[in-house]
Amino acid sequence: MKIEIKRLSPHQNGKVFGVLMAISSLIFVVPMAGIFSMLPTAADKSAPPAWLFLLFPIFYLIIGYITTAVACLIYNALYGVIGGIEYESAE
Repeated sequence: MKIEIKRLSPHQNGKVFGVLMAISSLIFVVPMAGIFSMLPTAADKSAPPAWLFLLFPIFYLIIGYITTAVACLIYNALYGVIGGIEYESAE
């Protein structure tokens, strides 16, 4: 049976994708913050504080939410013109 997706919820999909992006970015951000905090710095330059790296997951959450919500809105607007995503399922 072929099924076509008529509408994607921008808010719900944005929430889910934003949280997934934030959590998955922690896999890279936490080790990077630890490594960069242990690196020696030059006398004339100061390194950014390690806690600054922990803001990246928040940025990923916000940007992930916004881009997914906008993509869902575009999909919903174009559904009437080009149709929706179609997939096949079986019982």
